[in-house]
Amino acid sequence: MRTIMLMNAKGGCGKTTLATNIATWFADEGKKVALADFDPQGSSLDWLKARDGYEGIPNIEGIDAANGPATATRGTDYLIMDAPAAIHGKEINAMLRRVQTLLIPVLPSPIDMRACSRFLEEMLKSGRVSKQQTKIAIVANRVWERTNVYRQLEEYLGHLQIPVLTHLRESQNYIRSAEKGLGLFELAPSQVWHDLEQWDPIIEWLSSSKSQP
Repeated sequence: MRTIMLMNAKGGCGKTTLATNIATWFADEGKKVALADFDPQGSSLDWLKARDGYEGIPNIEGIDAANGPATATRGTDYLIMDAPAAIHGKEINAMLRRVQTLLIPVLPSPIDMRACSRFLEEMLKSGRVSKQQTKIAIVANRVWERTNVYRQLEEYLGHLQIPVLTHLRESQNYIRSAEKGLGLFELAPSQVWHDLEQWDPIIEWLSSSKSQP
């Protein structure tokens, strides 16, 4: 079973958005997918409840990992894990114990960049990461390209020794799909083509050996 986690110590950076869209991508590809929500707020589980109202879309198993083990049913191909915010130190190693692939969303704001810098320092000290047992990459999220803060984010990410896969623009399509319990890949292509282009590097990396130990 392939295990993919979305993590950042800073809340509100888009972990759930990435987790739900990654889950729908693999589910739409015919894979058996489970989505484990470690956050007590249960945003991923709320998204799955909204998804229950549709027919003709792939089923995704929901796991309340905040109140029990993150155990998917037998035969699951992909377990996508939405990690909680504000985890540090030994908690990071504990969370990464079963994780093959880790994606870190980062927002273009000075507060988020400072928080991410501290988080990455802890992350790189993890035995799982240093031994390449967990592969990590970064996604710049909710970006407006023609802004000074975006240029600051590009400069900041350029100094990191971690792959930066892509940037995802600030788009109402993420809000629309979240409200419906859908992923971008399940909306009308004419509506989301620009957003889907930005997702290509994420899907390519997740589908390659570079993202697996």
